[in-house]
Amino acid sequence: MRIVVLLFIVFIIFSLGSALFYLVKDKGQSERTVKALTIRISLSILLFVLLMAGYYFGWIPQTGLRG
Repeated sequence: MRIVVLLFIVFIIFSLGSALFYLVKDKGQSERTVKALTIRISLSILLFVLLMAGYYFGWIPQTGLRG
């Protein structure tokens, strides 16, 4: 579960970085920034739901994600 969470965080940061790149490169004239930020928000919500489900189903113990 820890690897999945870390992968989600990496993809969220990558999406945020690409949104910044498109914002600077296109100077706000294209929709690529909006699409990248939409992906970031979707991944963040999906990560939140995954963490809540993991806690509910017992995949994440009450002590957290410690090794």
